[in-house]
Amino acid sequence: MLNALSNTGIEVMVSVTNEEVLGIGELPSTAAAWVNKNVAAYVPSTNITAIAVGSEVLSSIPHAAPILVPAMNNLYKALLASNLNYQILQFLKNTKSYYMLNAYPYYEYVKSNGIFPLEYALFKPLPSVKQIVDPNTLFHYNSMFDALVDAAYNSIAALNFSGIPIVVTETGWPSFGGSKEPDATAENAETYNSNLIRRVSNDSGPPSQPTIAINTYIYELFNEDKRPGPVSERNWGVLFTNGTAVYDVSLSDSDSLGANSSTAFCIARPGADESSLRDGLNWACGPGQANCAAIQKGQPCYSPNTVQNHASYAYNDYYQKMRSSGGTCDFGGTATLTTADPSYGSCRFIGR
Repeated sequence: MLNALSNTGIEVMVSVTNEEVLGIGELPSTAAAWVNKNVAAYVPSTNITAIAVGSEVLSSIPHAAPILVPAMNNLYKALLASNLNYQILQFLKNTKSYYMLNAYPYYEYVKSNGIFPLEYALFKPLPSVKQIVDPNTLFHYNSMFDALVDAAYNSIAALNFSGIPIVVTETGWPSFGGSKEPDATAENAETYNSNLIRRVSNDSGPPSQPTIAINTYIYELFNEDKRPGPVSERNWGVLFTNGTAVYDVSLSDSDSLGANSSTAFCIARPGADESSLRDGLNWACGPGQANCAAIQKGQPCYSPNTVQNHASYAYNDYYQKMRSSGGTCDFGGTATLTTADPSYGSCRFIGR
């Protein structure tokens, strides 16, 4: 896998298994051997940017808690000795690294027993009366994902640390579940991951840290058909074990893993200049004769009230109506085609 990812530029995180944590924490030589085998042998051609020291160690193997920090120290020293002094460890302030967070709105929603609406967990628009307000900060939260990230930031702040960015190393939604897991569906999984991508692609942070983007890893690429536990545990992947898509999901503005890619939608290009987007939006709703009623205040596609969102709707309406007579999805380079349906909640994008 690491060889396959060489020379791609893709950021890669490697992980120490829970079984390896004890040995690495006890002996520096074990840490050095691990780094040589799993990191030094692949960089710089493979862009390894982080090492995860175990997974949920404190809850899954509590007896290893005293050895976790020594394991991190030993790995860090091994990296220095190997001339691999990257900002790659969970050493927070000391190493100017980031805090790795597994954020699962699915589990929080299920455990809430109806306290939180499903729309809140799926990034769907909420009426103002249903928005979640933190009584301590008075921040308004439109999604459980943002609330979970901010909860971690607030916990870090409570320990008198600041300036430590959070990377969400796992988040997703199961596409299938057992009889007692009614919300584990392909529709919900597609909605969650599609809206997640839209959310993190705008490079903004949660309410407490609006300027710090939330770099995020989707859990996971493949279903794990032999994983023990509830049915849902084996169905978090965007791909089946044979490599076919479980549901449509666009991973960027050009790449898509999809079960049905016959429909193309025209949306605003992520990162496009806002002034140029506004010009394109005005043209589409004016001379372009797109039907922009749905993005007016009080209508289903008004929220989120951003130029990016409104331009996407207007661009697509124009493109779907005019492409048969020569209309294109360009708008001065501010538009792009995608096979992932950008519809959300009651806001529906037409497609042909």
